[in-house]
Amino acid sequence: MVATRWLAMLVAVVIAACAAPGGDGGDRVVRTDHQVRVVSTAPSMAGREVQIYVREVASATMPRAPVVLFVHGAGTPAEVAFDVPYKDYSWMAYLARGGFDVFSMDLTGYGRTTRPPPMSDMCNLSKEQQAQFIPKYIAAPCNPTVSTAMTTMASDWDDIGAVVDHLRKLRGVDRVSLVGWSQGGPRAGGYAVRHPDKVDRLVVLAPAYNGDGPLDAPNPIPPGPGPMTTQSATNFTSNWDRQVGCADQYEPGTSASVWSEMLASDPVGARWEPAVRRAPPLPTGGPPALRRCRLEAEGVRRPGVLVAQRDVGTQPPDAVQGVARLAQRRQGQRAVGGRSEVGVLISTGTCPAVIDFALLSGTRVREPCP
Repeated sequence: MVATRWLAMLVAVVIAACAAPGGDGGDRVVRTDHQVRVVSTAPSMAGREVQIYVREVASATMPRAPVVLFVHGAGTPAEVAFDVPYKDYSWMAYLARGGFDVFSMDLTGYGRTTRPPPMSDMCNLSKEQQAQFIPKYIAAPCNPTVSTAMTTMASDWDDIGAVVDHLRKLRGVDRVSLVGWSQGGPRAGGYAVRHPDKVDRLVVLAPAYNGDGPLDAPNPIPPGPGPMTTQSATNFTSNWDRQVGCADQYEPGTSASVWSEMLASDPVGARWEPAVRRAPPLPTGGPPALRRCRLEAEGVRRPGVLVAQRDVGTQPPDAVQGVARLAQRRQGQRAVGGRSEVGVLISTGTCPAVIDFALLSGTRVREPCP
């Protein structure tokens, strides 16, 4: 009962913080770019050295404490999703002002990280997406020039591992906390269950999860619709609008800021007409790691939380609750609302205070995969 009351009190604080009016955040933050060199294991770059882009956001005045790494989802690079330069919408700045040591990373093929050369060839889009570039750039639909996947879940985990090791050495710490959003859920969660000795807290926001999916990559990997995908401004806006639960739910200025940053992260795609954001397709192989490995807290003092969002069509709350129920069954704990290490917070949106709350109370992954 004590743990349940404690969780309820913190949830109330989170909700109040989400409802608070926005501002510029007050305390000044400093941004620093890092490049982490690693030998790639992605099929399209195997054996080649790549540079993984890492952004650091730090308070200019607050002391730095826990190290936090943001992991992005299926399409939007991390610095675009988590460090929006519009009013107080930067999640990274919010945590930095709260004393966290905050970083984000772009996986291979995304944002400012090295992109496989085939991603510059429009023939590696699906036939449907090639249509927007006919006849200006290509005369007719063409076949892809590569047959292998750009990336896999395993190569994503290797990228995360390289950055985690970089941050552990940079800051002299044993563990780093991970925050994953959408497809970043299985990316961060899958890494965490394989390397629990390197992960402190694990926070997943609307995580992508398929309990019936394969545990390992098929061999050979079947061909997909195309080795890469694009998103235009029209696609981007329609994706936001289809998830709007009520009128005026988001400020147009926010959307414009995110799209501007999206193009800034992809100068090649930005020069195409129409301008697009390029990305690899969803990675193959590995998910769902959480089906095989337990989420466990180190002790019973601090309950954890998975965050679900109402009115989000991509990962609805019932999917997130399914992840929590799985974790609770693995732990032998009672259902959500009881004294469990894993709880679910259903919010009307996602605000930085949710992440702050989850990092302060979140679970640690303790059991490695067999």
